[in-house]
Amino acid sequence: MANATFRVWRGNKEAGDFVDYNAEVSEGMVVLDAIHQIQAKQANDMAVRWNCKAGKCGSCSAEINGMPKLMCMTRLNQLDLSKPVTVEPLHAFPKIKDLVTDVSWNFRVKKKIKKFKPRAPDAADGTWRMDQQDIDRVQEFRKCIECFLCQDVCHVLRDHSKHEEFIGPRFLVHVAALEMHPLDTESRTEELKTAHGIGFCNITKCCTKVCPENITITDNAIIPLKERVVDEFYDPLTKLARFLSPKKEK
Repeated sequence: MANATFRVWRGNKEAGDFVDYNAEVSEGMVVLDAIHQIQAKQANDMAVRWNCKAGKCGSCSAEINGMPKLMCMTRLNQLDLSKPVTVEPLHAFPKIKDLVTDVSWNFRVKKKIKKFKPRAPDAADGTWRMDQQDIDRVQEFRKCIECFLCQDVCHVLRDHSKHEEFIGPRFLVHVAALEMHPLDTESRTEELKTAHGIGFCNITKCCTKVCPENITITDNAIIPLKERVVDEFYDPLTKLARFLSPKKEK
């Protein structure tokens, strides 16, 4: 049994500061274990959000030593315990209390995205036929646990607060899952260009780096969506084809 110092942010949306706590650490512990120990023995009023403690619910997102992580998946033996371990709330969202932030903006954003609209069944039994490679392409995106770590690390939201103009990497992944689905018939390229603000992303890949599900957010979701927007609105040959094509009467 050893001791370690945890520098935890305490406060609310008005004000707050870091408070140091000493906690006993043992083999196999994760940051969430230490926070629970502090909460139980030293700070009963500390607010912390968590649920599964298995890295699948995304509830315990926080910034640990300045890096967005899941507290339940960050092992203490991976950290330098000779120095204080800083634990603070996500920076891209409004603080509520201590380590809890208001992430409701994300759910409002999701409601604005065009929903899945399948084509008509192509088999007599009312089902569809799809190639396995098309299914495999979007399967990766379905692993998202909505921890919003990618949203937090994205500089467009974190540093520039473009929440009203940019939906963030999590929802670009969601759009990619819909756009690339072999049955979907909707087009979301217009919204990607305007309302969803995909042009703000400069593909630094920081979102991919923090994803606990190892989704290749930038390369497999965002870049293909950017290419669709470019093909639709900026490709000179496409513009020429539109100009030359006969206009439909209204």
